[in-house]
Amino acid sequence: MISSNDFRTGTTIQLDGTVWRVIEFLHVKPGKGSAFVRTKLKNAQTGSVVERTFRAGETVPSANLEKHTMQHTYKDGGQYIFMDMQTFEEVRLTPEQMGTAVNYIKEEMEADILFWNDQVLEVQLPASVMLEVIDTDPGVKGDTATGGTKPAIIETGAQVMVPLFISIGEKIKVDTRDGSYLGRT
Repeated sequence: MISSNDFRTGTTIQLDGTVWRVIEFLHVKPGKGSAFVRTKLKNAQTGSVVERTFRAGETVPSANLEKHTMQHTYKDGGQYIFMDMQTFEEVRLTPEQMGTAVNYIKEEMEADILFWNDQVLEVQLPASVMLEVIDTDPGVKGDTATGGTKPAIIETGAQVMVPLFISIGEKIKVDTRDGSYLGRT
């Protein structure tokens, strides 16, 4: 059990049989009446966001999540196969379970997979990954003065906006949280 006074951003709780992550919280002590905690909660399974108010000191069950570092070994049809490198157990995930990680993961890449009651909740990639540009328009000499961008397709098939000087075959650093270009090697 966890008290509503101990809520912090990222805290996971269990309500109505599902897991919720606290994304915002505010402790309110009105001049009249008892204190309360106003929160914004994100459903870890569906991604929906709700606002909920708790009395100060109210206890709710905490959700115990297990994090396993696993390696993406291969893709089989529409499923992504991950292997735990300690136990050699395999987990098959659908693109829906992968979420946005599907745009940036390639074979032999490690990812943290969050489990709750043997159910996959989230796939967490490193904050940035190095990926090769496989298709983009050539930059025109002289166009770089404005600092413009152009679309590029990376080796995972996702589209990333890159500066005009990036060409096919270059390795670029991509932010996995928002898909933005961070630099090149």
